[in-house]
Amino acid sequence: MHTPVSGFRFAAVASGIRKDGRIDTALAVADGPAVAAGLVTRNRVKAAPIVVASERLRAGSLRGVLVNSGCANACTGEAGLLAAKRATAAVAAELGVGEELIVPASTGVIGAVLPAEKIVARSGDLVRALSPAGVDDFALAICTTDRWPKVAEAVVEGPGGAARVLGIAKGAGMIHPDVGPPQATMLVFLFTDAKIPQSELARVLEPAGDRTFNAVTVDGDTSTNDLVLALASGASGVTPSGDALGAAFERVCRELARSMVKDGEGAQHVVDVCVSGLATEAEAREVARTVATSLLVKTALFGNDANWGRLLAAAGRAGVAFDPRRAGVRIAGVEIVRGGVTLGADAEAQAQKRMADAVEYAVELELGGGPGRFTYVTSDLGHGYIDVNAGYRS
Repeated sequence: MHTPVSGFRFAAVASGIRKDGRIDTALAVADGPAVAAGLVTRNRVKAAPIVVASERLRAGSLRGVLVNSGCANACTGEAGLLAAKRATAAVAAELGVGEELIVPASTGVIGAVLPAEKIVARSGDLVRALSPAGVDDFALAICTTDRWPKVAEAVVEGPGGAARVLGIAKGAGMIHPDVGPPQATMLVFLFTDAKIPQSELARVLEPAGDRTFNAVTVDGDTSTNDLVLALASGASGVTPSGDALGAAFERVCRELARSMVKDGEGAQHVVDVCVSGLATEAEAREVARTVATSLLVKTALFGNDANWGRLLAAAGRAGVAFDPRRAGVRIAGVEIVRGGVTLGADAEAQAQKRMADAVEYAVELELGGGPGRFTYVTSDLGHGYIDVNAGYRS
């Protein structure tokens, strides 16, 4: 049971969108106008709910978010836009608020128009079910191939008391987020009862998302539906500093992002790809991203194979200058490469044993003496991923 965040209520119902009949439509509502900010996918192909949400986020104030699983409502043209608006309008009418104050979010198969009439038919039941204690139902309803719902919490101190941050997310496949200010899918909803100006909420949300969600990968595919939405009710009356709230957001987002990688479709390991010794953080980030998304690297991780050649080969094609003769590699704490050459079969065997025994470990690449360092979080890639995605639409 999760601690409620004052000023918010949650609910979920089965609208019949999913074939399996489970709850598939979720609603989170602020009791009054909530300060809002968001990050959306930078994929040029944006789903209808992302288009609508981006438009409505410009006002900086919302009352809630309506989320469905089982249908991404992406690549659906004008019909998809109308469906997203029709669904949110029905919920808004039940709440007695303007439809522009409810943003849509969707996850599921691309190419099918959202059956809005199914949500319209359950909109009254959805609103009547709203409760501060409905967090778990909301979290479960937005799951698709997720093996577990993802919820994280934090407390942020401010003058006169403390405010709470609640994060709810889904994601297991099609995870390589690239989210930014508005211009399996990852959906993330951050709720806080802190009192904060909209400009400050937007300012702290972007770096929190960039340092967490934009630094994880499962399969290298950026979704058409990725959304990070933050709502602040102000109900606690506490005004923490922007930096303090941003730090709390980052803690929550990092926990949610890591849970997504751990839940990667078929994944058995979570691996921190830590790159150091380059001239800048940006260079280290590019090398870490290239290594973390390499299929040869990810399949070696699945096989518990300390294949350092794949690691250095991926680093070498990242477009970043470094001297391979200075390269060092550690896997699961075991040094296996120094000065660009192997330390031998015994070191590799020790590393492979640790890989097999651990669910989470680090791959460390030291590529020089510079200050630039960055860590990207990835999962292994094996047969389970193929099994899930080869028949996803069926």
